[in-house]
Amino acid sequence: MLSTVAFIFVLGVLILAHEFGHFLIAKMLKVKVEIFSVGFGKKLWGIKRGDTDYRICLVPLGGFIKLAGDNPEEKRSGQVWEFLSRPVGERAAIVAAGPLFNCLLAFFIFSLVFFVGFASLTSTVGNLKEGFPAVAAGIQTGDRIISVDGQKVSFWEELSAIIHTKTDNKAVDLSIERDGRIISLKVVPKVVQEKNIFNEEVTIGLIGIGPAQETEIVRYGLLKSIAMGAKRTVTIAHLTMKVFIQIITGRLSARNAIGGPVKIFKITGEAAKLGFVYLLQLMAVLSVNLAIINLFPVPVLDGGHLLFLALEKVRGKPISVRVQEIALRFGVSLLVTLMIFLFYNDLMQQGVFEKVSRFFLKK
Repeated sequence: MLSTVAFIFVLGVLILAHEFGHFLIAKMLKVKVEIFSVGFGKKLWGIKRGDTDYRICLVPLGGFIKLAGDNPEEKRSGQVWEFLSRPVGERAAIVAAGPLFNCLLAFFIFSLVFFVGFASLTSTVGNLKEGFPAVAAGIQTGDRIISVDGQKVSFWEELSAIIHTKTDNKAVDLSIERDGRIISLKVVPKVVQEKNIFNEEVTIGLIGIGPAQETEIVRYGLLKSIAMGAKRTVTIAHLTMKVFIQIITGRLSARNAIGGPVKIFKITGEAAKLGFVYLLQLMAVLSVNLAIINLFPVPVLDGGHLLFLALEKVRGKPISVRVQEIALRFGVSLLVTLMIFLFYNDLMQQGVFEKVSRFFLKK
């Protein structure tokens, strides 16, 4: 039940933010919005306000707005409220507003989380790994590392980031708090080769320690939270684009790197169990992902519409209706194929087909 509620909540907010971006800029430019829908398919609920029919539909895997005068095959009167009667730049602004608002949503959430506070693992050692230098150096379970080569650390993320950069086989000075006393130890990190999330070989330093399950609430001031929220949004966008580039170039397996609705359903449920702050952070990451995906130059997606508008600007006239129809059919076919792959991949990773086959073999 919690997973279902979390999934609907996250997806609903992401769709609402995206479509509201289109809606708001269209309204600002005096273009009529005939339909504002969250979801596809059968209308479950609706209300008419002014020119707009607001709807919630059965299938919550997207949404759309219907603008007046957006069909190139219909006659237009050249009125200011008709989408296709507006200049290319204004139409592009309306189309681009959806992904932009998803990025703004992520920025707002990250900034809010940094300001309100979130739980982070402290730099207290929880376990030691045999064969690594921490044991030989005299580090003990329960030690709290407070500085590395003079750099103060309070949280595990800071500590591991610094240790990973120590790849020159030189001793590292650690200041440790143990039983109320401050002691100093030297340790030479073990240099190892590991694969990162992009399947790239990277060299990092390790000393063989794991975190204790001890957390503290981290909070920042308003201005720093805003700056960190912006930085985190840009970082997630960069990582998302890098993942997709790696997939397209064949350097990263799409089977392992991307997930569909089933996987999102699972991880939203897991995040909700950890707490609302974790769910918000997941929502921010998914919002950036949604923005990037929507900017792909594929017909049906916002990026495809922007590509058509760019070509129209260069040519001085719109792309022919026939070409647009062919491109849209291709785009729809591509998206349907992708959705089938994502559902199949999600079910494979969850072991659904294996469980079904075992069930029938028992019969």
